[in-house]
Amino acid sequence: MATVIKTTQAKKKNKDSLFNRINKWLHLWLGLVSGVIVLIVCITGCIWVFNEEITALLEPETKIERQDTPVIPPSQLSAIAFKLYPDKVPSYAQYQQGRAINLNLRGKKDEGRRGGGTSLKINPYTGEVISTVVHKKGEVDFFRFILNGHRFLWLPYAIGRPIVNYGTLVFVVLLITGLIWWYPKKWNKSTRDKSFKIKWGASFKRVNLDLHNVLGFYSLIFLLFIALTGMVYGIRWYSEGLYWVTSGGDKLGDFQRLESDSLALGKFYTPQKAMDLAWNKVISRHPKSAGFYYNFPDTSKAKATINITVYPNKGQFYNNQGYTFDQHTLKEFQRKGVYAIPYDEAGFGGKLRKMNYDIHVGSILGFPGKVLAFLAALIGASLPITGFLIWYGRKFKKKSTKKEPVQTGGKALLAQVKPRAKIPARKTGETVAAYEH
Repeated sequence: MATVIKTTQAKKKNKDSLFNRINKWLHLWLGLVSGVIVLIVCITGCIWVFNEEITALLEPETKIERQDTPVIPPSQLSAIAFKLYPDKVPSYAQYQQGRAINLNLRGKKDEGRRGGGTSLKINPYTGEVISTVVHKKGEVDFFRFILNGHRFLWLPYAIGRPIVNYGTLVFVVLLITGLIWWYPKKWNKSTRDKSFKIKWGASFKRVNLDLHNVLGFYSLIFLLFIALTGMVYGIRWYSEGLYWVTSGGDKLGDFQRLESDSLALGKFYTPQKAMDLAWNKVISRHPKSAGFYYNFPDTSKAKATINITVYPNKGQFYNNQGYTFDQHTLKEFQRKGVYAIPYDEAGFGGKLRKMNYDIHVGSILGFPGKVLAFLAALIGASLPITGFLIWYGRKFKKKSTKKEPVQTGGKALLAQVKPRAKIPARKTGETVAAYEH
């Protein structure tokens, strides 16, 4: 009798178009390749968003009530630093309304500010040193450590920075391919529920799938803004291209270093006098600004300049205004480039570029914007995890036990008879089955 085999499942035909198959392939493999990068960048971004607020909470002693008396000038800060650390020189000072001055010192022969250094918190009205933090060479504080991970994954800068830059670009592609994959072929109650709701009472696999799809959709626009603004800082061709498009064809000028007139050394002002005069000029123009960043000139270099940046609003950077002075003559240099133009006078492309950092961290919308950026980045960090679990569950799920083929006729009767024993054949040595009928 012939054996009739009945298959339990028919082979499912692939109804996806070529475009959808390519889209799914890209989303899967780009996600697997970039998952760890996205996870680290998003987690560190979550923490960095609230670095100012967290620091203020952890350092309550640095809160200083605002007074109607003038704050101490840069020359006095320099004198305080020299008295405590004669082997160091001031690098920069951060003045903030309602907070202690943060004065950073460096060794006289140190170049740059990567790791190491000494930080003093100073009462802006009395000059009292509230706290001192000393970092050895290579040491950084917690938030600098977080920022290093966010920018170059704690790898050597030349290696980690390109990985983060182009990993972010891949993340943008993942967001777009994810949206295409998320979009249902037909809209009905079932697809709406799957697309916009998380079924919390379902199995782990279903909840995990919903977390990936639903939260990914709700955070999409915020993650796109965060990623696209982040690439401005690392991918030159993208940064220049974005500015060219948004400014109507203008070019993003190269950075130009301004220099003091070295021939005027010692002819007009002492370094301390020049520091204070430049400071007074700036604060007289911006008496109500929330903060100032004062970059001390390296007096060992005759061409070094005095640089001061004004921040009108607390926690925002888009409308900052920078000033540069000759440290010998106090001549005010005319800065060039998109960042030199006051925000109110800039065109659309210039405004967008000056807002870039505030958009990136959400502060463009104030504290609520930071909360949105935090939540979006947190969801962004979860996407590689939930996506990996989806892939792993489908790739390595336990295969269901295959059913025996259905037989008819005499062989079916034989199949139903329970074998009793196995008797070795006398001549052939093969094993035969003995059945009881």
